Amino acid sequence: MEPILFVGGGNMARAIIDGATGAGVLDPARVVVVEPDAQRRAAFARGVADVGAGVELLREIEWETGAGRVVLAVKPQKLGEVGESLRPVLGEERCVISILAGTTVARLRETIGRQHRYVRTMPNTPAQIGRGMSAIAVGQDVRADDLDFARALFSSLGETIEIDESLMDAFTAVAGSGPAYAFLLGEAMVRGARELGFDEAQARLMVSETIAGAGLLLARGERNPSALRVAVTSPGGTTAAALAVMRDGSLEEMVVRALVAARDRGRELAGA
Repeated sequence: MEPILFVGGGNMARAIIDGATGAGVLDPARVVVVEPDAQRRAAFARGVADVGAGVELLREIEWETGAGRVVLAVKPQKLGEVGESLRPVLGEERCVISILAGTTVARLRETIGRQHRYVRTMPNTPAQIGRGMSAIAVGQDVRADDLDFARALFSSLGETIEIDESLMDAFTAVAGSGPAYAFLLGEAMVRGARELGFDEAQARLMVSETIAGAGLLLARGERNPSALRVAVTSPGGTTAAALAVMRDGSLEEMVVRALVAARDRGRELAGA
């Protein structure tokens, strides 16, 4: 299996490693993780504290120079610091896979090195439970085997789509940030349930199972969101009364505006 170096050992890196290991895409013995935090580092069989040691260990386990791929799994604001550490030691041409939000392939090339092949991806947090939605966009000179590997890696976390990099900020607005929108709806529904007389535990159970069940129905793909909504809404009934209040508040238009705002902020961060 592919030798691979993860720079960053946070929640998303662990989700990727666990999912890909379970799917047979990665071998834990051929996974190196650079993680400065000792407690996090202890979770990995080949965890090291700094980038230099990580690259050296990657070279020891790869079958030919440059065969090992690198996954950037740090916070976007850490790119400059990580790039300064990676650039002098990475050397030979490699495939670099980034999950950094708002970070273009052009910026990666400038920061880490122009000789490398870059794949830009964006998984969302449900990847931690195997229900992720990820996007993949490739930079110039990416080989077919690089793309095949990225597909396999992120398909082990859930669903994937391949898009042009120009749509990555839009994808982040919809799917990357999307779980937060569902959680906000959950917060509001829990609050409403409490005001209707339920205790906290009852409210959380009702709301979490309702949102999860609705999501699974939607994911089956047999009917679109509009058809599913119509099916549960009897004319003049309780659901119709609730939806009328939401539409009076322009909920649908507000959601669209929110997605546009998230996309535009992603573009601002990309240009920062």
